[in-house]
Amino acid sequence: MRESIWLRERASPSRQSPLTRERIVAAAVPLLDRHGVAGLTMRRLAESLDVTATALYWHVTTKEDVLDLALDHIFGEVPMREPGPEWRDDVRALLRSWRDAMLRHPWSPALIGRPVLGPEVLARTEYLQSALSRGGLTDLELAVTTRLLANFVIGAALTEASRGDGDARRHITADYPTLSASGHLDPARWNDDVLFDAGLDAILAGRQR
Repeated sequence: MRESIWLRERASPSRQSPLTRERIVAAAVPLLDRHGVAGLTMRRLAESLDVTATALYWHVTTKEDVLDLALDHIFGEVPMREPGPEWRDDVRALLRSWRDAMLRHPWSPALIGRPVLGPEVLARTEYLQSALSRGGLTDLELAVTTRLLANFVIGAALTEASRGDGDARRHITADYPTLSASGHLDPARWNDDVLFDAGLDAILAGRQR
């Protein structure tokens, strides 16, 4: 199994190197936004930074390291507001912003399965668990709810980011009367924002104290 960049000791770069991890990430994210994960290569990244590919390897070992760094950078775009009197509002605000960040960078939801141990990820997980703890959740319930909320927002963003332009309603025929009546896959009836907010409220309602 590949060792996460966050678990390796950070190498000391050459004194002549103009690069930093921060510069590499700042160049990688726009390339990912434009070309996707498959279109990001170390050569293309080096060219965008006007350095040789060899210079990158003082800071990152593989493309996978770059993806780890870029993913953590995306989490850094998620604001953490000052905790308020209602813990559920803090959770809603965090997860709505997290979904928005992933949709701005549609390559990111599919990468969440990799180890997410960067400082930006951990800071927001800490914020989420702190809010849930203020709501009275502890031990297994805290762990389960954290995972449930994370899976919900990742799944929502992944579905929305990967959805094609075709009209899914054409596939909901008379053979599926319940689906037809419910408005499933009908954005004219239930748009993504409505479905996300309602789903989030449903999860949190079961965790009220």
